[in-house]
Amino acid sequence: MSASCLTIRLATLLLILCCTQSAWSETKWQVGVATVKITPEKSMWMAGYAARKSASEGVAGDLFAKAMAIQDEQGQRVVIVTMDLIGVPRLLRDQLETEVKDKFQLPREALWINASHTHCGPELRMTRIPPLDGAPAEYEQRMQLALDYTAKLHQQLLEIIDLSLKDLKPANLDYQHARCGFAMNRRRPTVQGVTNAPHSDGPVNHHVPVLRITTPEGKLRAVLFGYACHNTIMGFNQFSGDYAGFAQQYLQESHPGVTAMFFTGCGGDQNPYPRSKPEYLTYHGRALATAVDAALDTVPKPVSGPLRLKYDTVELKFAPPPPTAELEKIAAGTAEPSSSHARRLLKELKDTGKIRSTYDYPVQIVQFGQDWTVIALSGEVVVDYSLRLEKELAPSNVMVAGYSNDVFGYVPSFRVLQEGGYEAGGAMFWGPLPGPFATDVEDLIIGKVIELVGMKPGK
Repeated sequence: MSASCLTIRLATLLLILCCTQSAWSETKWQVGVATVKITPEKSMWMAGYAARKSASEGVAGDLFAKAMAIQDEQGQRVVIVTMDLIGVPRLLRDQLETEVKDKFQLPREALWINASHTHCGPELRMTRIPPLDGAPAEYEQRMQLALDYTAKLHQQLLEIIDLSLKDLKPANLDYQHARCGFAMNRRRPTVQGVTNAPHSDGPVNHHVPVLRITTPEGKLRAVLFGYACHNTIMGFNQFSGDYAGFAQQYLQESHPGVTAMFFTGCGGDQNPYPRSKPEYLTYHGRALATAVDAALDTVPKPVSGPLRLKYDTVELKFAPPPPTAELEKIAAGTAEPSSSHARRLLKELKDTGKIRSTYDYPVQIVQFGQDWTVIALSGEVVVDYSLRLEKELAPSNVMVAGYSNDVFGYVPSFRVLQEGGYEAGGAMFWGPLPGPFATDVEDLIIGKVIELVGMKPGK
């Protein structure tokens, strides 16, 4: 072999080695995933619709909890947990927060929990709740099943967090997005006020953000995707992840070996339409899965580090409750749920000497360098929050999730409060909070987000 040929071959080999080394050096992330089935093994009462009169009657689709651990080049970690359940009890989040810090040295800002808000999942209970007036004889059994299920769920979540951290492997991250069109605003204005019905002229966010996880060789390993819409096509008595459950199933079937994780966006005032027929579970599930696949075909935006994690609370104010004399008058009436709500407030006033006036509201930020920012808001957040934050934080790639860390009820915007209706405060009558929130609720939450993100609006 001539000297010139040998030189060319050596140069070619060095070029290949340099390219290979470069490709591996760009892989700055480690990612691990884990999944557990959380479908109840027994018939039990379901969460989401007070009108249900009986316990579950079978399974239309299994429920899952999934965890994704992400570690940057400096060893900073975050664990994302998604669940096919109605919400995240605050006490469950608080307990897990303490345990993951002790077991895995993860601070509270390194744990993000999101619920799909399916109304075809089981009741969740962390503490025993005394029966209301006229509670059925089986109430105690119903309560015990919910307590037992939630206790088991608690352990299952700890297990998949552990497994996801043990599964950390080199990975590349990139961000993509597409659109999906079945969500529609559900706050239709009428002469009698706002009613729950399709409102095609109301605000909506059809954005489908996707975080893609691939191996260093480019093989798809996991996707995290979201949509701002109630996960409530069906209200039957069968366990189901609803459209979000089917979307995850279809993605995993079309991409064998891939873990698909769904998070709920700011869909508090959005419903899937059409709805209320079983076939729409598969139609809308397929539509959302197709949107994710469409996103995966777009030009990827690589996500770099380092991770920057923030978690804090902001004190939200409730509007002043009615005077005591008026509460007593309402409590003596028969109009439900307002009379039961008034009795709860009067009991709180008697037991504590006051009716609570504020709520300690969690806000979480997960930033991937300058490339992508996750904003995790608590409660059933209406769509105005995602629309406003995407605009105010542009040109940054921003993904806004609701239903995170503490799902306690609706979080209205100023617009929704002005319009009135169920999301503005009507839903509060069904729970322990005084409600509605004061008119500065939106500005307080947005202000906390801007503070944690650490950037000025529009910059």
